[in-house]
Amino acid sequence: MLASRSPDVITLGCRLNLAESETIRSLAGARDMVVINGCGVTNEAVRQTRVAVRRARRDRPGAEIVVTGCASEMDRAAFAAMPEVDRIVPNAAKLLPATWGGFPNHRPARRHARAFVGVQNGCDHSCTFCAIPLGRGPSRSDPIGQVVARIAELVEDGAQEVVLTGVDLTSYADGLGALVETILTDVPRLPRLRLSSLDTIEIDDRLFELVTSEPRVMPHLHLSLQSGDDLILKRMKRRHSRREAVAMVERLKARREIVIGADLIAGFPTETDEAAANTLEILADCDIVHAHIFPFSPRDRTPAAKMPQVPPGVIRERAARLREAAARRRAAWLPTLVGSDQPIVIEKPGDRGHTPGFAEVRLPQPMSTIGDIATVRITAAADDHLIGIPA
Repeated sequence: MLASRSPDVITLGCRLNLAESETIRSLAGARDMVVINGCGVTNEAVRQTRVAVRRARRDRPGAEIVVTGCASEMDRAAFAAMPEVDRIVPNAAKLLPATWGGFPNHRPARRHARAFVGVQNGCDHSCTFCAIPLGRGPSRSDPIGQVVARIAELVEDGAQEVVLTGVDLTSYADGLGALVETILTDVPRLPRLRLSSLDTIEIDDRLFELVTSEPRVMPHLHLSLQSGDDLILKRMKRRHSRREAVAMVERLKARREIVIGADLIAGFPTETDEAAANTLEILADCDIVHAHIFPFSPRDRTPAAKMPQVPPGVIRERAARLREAAARRRAAWLPTLVGSDQPIVIEKPGDRGHTPGFAEVRLPQPMSTIGDIATVRITAAADDHLIGIPA
């Protein structure tokens, strides 16, 4: 779960929320207001959004507390009933200048070492566990020209790495490969382009070629796998099989040293011990070193909530087993980078950054301007990060 706090905006959830919060921040301006841009992907995410609302009221008792995002979209009545909440903004209105009294051409300030750019929203698929379409609506994409202009503006303001985000990024209307190719061509000064979560079944030949051959596209892909068992994938209404996922990773890694991350759900309804073992094994089969593990959480109005549930204790045990295995794989991968020189984008407070493969590097002391690219020599590896010095 990503979370970030500024004086005016609190963001929970996905990278798309981070990108949207930057726009909200630029439109809201300096006023006595706290905006909670919440997440509704799981029951725990909704709970964390409520916690953030209550904390905001304690910290800023005189501020206007505004709630937006998928959590309040899917559970509007519950958030409206919270005494701490002054206003709820629908997802469809949260990027409109009129909502915040801002100006449509106001340029957002760059606040992150990596600039998150949302290019797609909503989803047309019907995964049985997912409530996000209820909060985000159908799939829609920003025009290529608009995206390119936004990225060019960010680069002009000093951005060294841009992350393309979306609810279902690979369903980008004009083709994600076409978008990536246009960005690389039309914004030649952009050093690093990173892609957010991808659906393996939608990685077409054009996108595959760019990911495996273009050095400005970071060699790090995060895949929306969810399970390593074919029957569970069918019950999730995912569109790929285990074999297809493994084959795509093998194709990618045969062309380039690409680092793989993945989302995996533990304890989906009807998941047997054998199915759970298949998901555990896909960590190795897909060479996953960046794993996001989610214990299954039934969401109202989703088909999976009506399926036979796995006992909560079993879900927790399976999630813990997946996390432990993923941590072991990460701890074994990081030492392979010791002795190499790695370009990193310097992140706050100036003593850390991430390699092209998204390994975190920590430095003994701040060494450069935040947001700049610096080359570091990797001298050691801890269990979950690298240690480097200026090269």
